[in-house]
Amino acid sequence: MRKSIFMAAVGAAALIILSTPSKAHDSMGAAVSKSTADDHAPIGVMGDHMHKAGEWMLGYRYMHMDMNDVRDGTNDLSPEEIVTSVANRFAGMAGQPATLRVVPLEMQMDMHMFGVMYAPTDWVTLVAMGNYIKKEMTAVTFAGMAGTTRLGENTMSSEGWGDVKVNSLWRLYDDGQHHVHLNMGLSLPTGSIEETGTMLMPNGMRMNRRLGYGMQLGTGTYDLMPGVTYTAHSGAWGWGAQAKGKIALEDENDEGYSWGDAYMATAWGSYEWAPWISTSLRVSGVTQDSIDGIDANIVGPNQAADPDNFGGERLEWGAGVNLMAQSGPLKDHRLAFELSAPFYQDLNGPQMKRDYSFVVGWQYAF
Repeated sequence: MRKSIFMAAVGAAALIILSTPSKAHDSMGAAVSKSTADDHAPIGVMGDHMHKAGEWMLGYRYMHMDMNDVRDGTNDLSPEEIVTSVANRFAGMAGQPATLRVVPLEMQMDMHMFGVMYAPTDWVTLVAMGNYIKKEMTAVTFAGMAGTTRLGENTMSSEGWGDVKVNSLWRLYDDGQHHVHLNMGLSLPTGSIEETGTMLMPNGMRMNRRLGYGMQLGTGTYDLMPGVTYTAHSGAWGWGAQAKGKIALEDENDEGYSWGDAYMATAWGSYEWAPWISTSLRVSGVTQDSIDGIDANIVGPNQAADPDNFGGERLEWGAGVNLMAQSGPLKDHRLAFELSAPFYQDLNGPQMKRDYSFVVGWQYAF
């Protein structure tokens, strides 16, 4: 049911947007300007708000994601099941066994995101974001060309700057209660796609090889990031929805592949308990195609070396809190936190499942 999650979520978002008052282009409207905790979406939503003409905003987000265990479609697989039943894409090449022999056990990713926003007018806001990434994966290697004897575990890591993202937000409608804007972004291929690490091979040797696709720091392609965002407030209540895509603009990068197109949608509701604090609940969905092409330097009896083992569909819930100081030396500084976890994953596997993620952020507008 490729793209079904995205289409259903976009349909729901469209119904919400179309149910707003029919003044489709209120040119006299202004971007949301109140200074309370709830005038921003949950911190896990990017490109959610606009600024007034001449306003700047600086922001920092820290995101941690944890993955473990392996799934194919909606079925969980043990390492022993994988090495006895999953074919090795590279079987037939010199030294390559018939089945997989290296199985990831867990992976963590830490991302530091640095952002700046500037509004040259009330109807457009410009955004730029850079991110510094660290990835670490532990895998178990099975001895020899067949069997279920565990040889040992080893940990691989990559670290560095990822792809820079530039975005523009274009106000389509704003009547003071309901707001709609267009997201038009571009991801620039500044992150490395040639990361290497030491791997424990089935013959007991440790060799330096190019890491799998998921351990690289960028996509290697220019990627279009279109989207639309809707937000609204009524009294202490707030709600919103967003639909976005990430579409490779090139057939392949310098290493011969491109990441599958991804489509994301989310909707949330929030309640402002006081001007300085609000809480939120959010649901989100993503669908992504598998990788197109192949890097000739990523080879081995490991599921992460097969470009077909990427993408799939995932639904998540999220709970968050927004804080905003109303007085004192931290006046107008925002702090926010959101925890997310999947409740449905249908993966192009075998690949590791997402366990949970969280985002902590700081923002300051002036």
